[in-house]
Amino acid sequence: MPKSRIESLLTSFPKLIPAGSQHTSVETADVRYVYQPLEDLYILIITNKASNILQDIETLHLFARVTSDMCRSADEKEIHRNAFEVLGAFDEIVSLGYREQVNLMQIRSVLEMESHEEKIQEIIARNKEAEAKEELKRRAKQLEMQRREQARRQQGGGNIGGGATGYSSIPRFEVSEPVRAPASSAVSSVPTKAPAFKGSGMKLGKKGKQSDLIDALGTEISTPVTSIPNTPQRAASPERPRFQLNVEQESVHVTIREQLSLTLNQAGGLKSLSLKGDLNLLISEPSLNKIKLALLELSDDYGSDLQFKYHPNLFKGPEAERGGLESEVRLKDGGRSWPVGQPLGVLRWKLAGKDESFVPLSINCWPTPTGDGTTEVNIEYELESDRLKLHDVTISIPLPDGFPKVGSHTGSYSVDPSTNALVWSIPLVSSDSDKSGSMEFTIDGDDTTAFFPVKVDFTAEGSLVGVGIDGVTTADGSETLVFSQEVTCTTDEYTIV
Repeated sequence: MPKSRIESLLTSFPKLIPAGSQHTSVETADVRYVYQPLEDLYILIITNKASNILQDIETLHLFARVTSDMCRSADEKEIHRNAFEVLGAFDEIVSLGYREQVNLMQIRSVLEMESHEEKIQEIIARNKEAEAKEELKRRAKQLEMQRREQARRQQGGGNIGGGATGYSSIPRFEVSEPVRAPASSAVSSVPTKAPAFKGSGMKLGKKGKQSDLIDALGTEISTPVTSIPNTPQRAASPERPRFQLNVEQESVHVTIREQLSLTLNQAGGLKSLSLKGDLNLLISEPSLNKIKLALLELSDDYGSDLQFKYHPNLFKGPEAERGGLESEVRLKDGGRSWPVGQPLGVLRWKLAGKDESFVPLSINCWPTPTGDGTTEVNIEYELESDRLKLHDVTISIPLPDGFPKVGSHTGSYSVDPSTNALVWSIPLVSSDSDKSGSMEFTIDGDDTTAFFPVKVDFTAEGSLVGVGIDGVTTADGSETLVFSQEVTCTTDEYTIV
């Protein structure tokens, strides 16, 4: 079938869907469309009219389950992000136009299958890396022995060459003891580079520095490091993992996730705010496939700035029609059942506005030039939303050249060498403990714009707008069921400019 024919069939499909119909198939003179709504999109199979429609519907349901399993929500952006994996799974379901006898678990197993050849290549690569390190150590030892031999010769035989400085005068750095600086010493007094070697003779000093560097890289000499007071180490560290909320899942499990993006002005006020959230339901027991969820009542603080969107198969009352939140989530067709064993996105919401009361964590960064070529920076945070617990909070402040001298501070701090930023870390910010905190530091330079934009990152336990499950009952309300819920809000972009 040529591509133009496929595009023509797909273009005709939206016009063929009958309004208000409960059917999931449409026939034309040549082909049959079998489809299923998936939030705002459709899963669609196009077959000839001689095809077995029952098998086509079963295949269609498997396509939908695979898509829901691989994508957090069935929106266009999420499906594009996971397109490679989704197409790979589709290829396992249908091969050359024919349905393969596979189920969801088998597809997962195939997609996660490890390659024996890949493992062998990884082992070979690791062995080569280990051999290279051993060769590096061996050469480093060789260079060190040559350097010491040359040093002994110079000590016994005087200077080398006409007017060249003797090797014995080359400064050497011993690594057997850690370097410790007194607390009163300035950062600028710490030597950062060895003195330049002068002379026209053999410049063995350069080889000595290279040898020391190779030893350090090859871990031949392990030197304890003592940080200079008020000077964080510029040591590269692996990417910080996000906080994970550990919840023991029940047979009815609800996952609520929110992503927050906002920009604050350094002089005060909110420049922009965007929050996207979704609610996913996972039922693991077939006997619980007919239930309804009672939702927590929301406050009126957000008004029309907060809009909700429901799955097409859900009941929509007057509140839902206006974009508000109903008191419960249930299927509009009482005869239908919830899917079992796969998460289903049932509710989404979006908040956009410029009301400063929506901000969960306020940041105040205040750089002040002291008049002597340095700047004193005071920065503080305060939790504005008591319903949230913020875990692994990091506040990243850009720095001009030089090391900051940090005074009083909450939490801990370090300097990120890749971004040249002071990273301030607070493990937990909540209304129960450390609701607010501050830090002050001094650094060379008097350009106050160099300390912006300030970037904030955290994982919050709870919903910013207050979405949550109040209870779960059977569809007829006759029995209250045990459920579990996982509610988190993460930052996508949180900056002060």
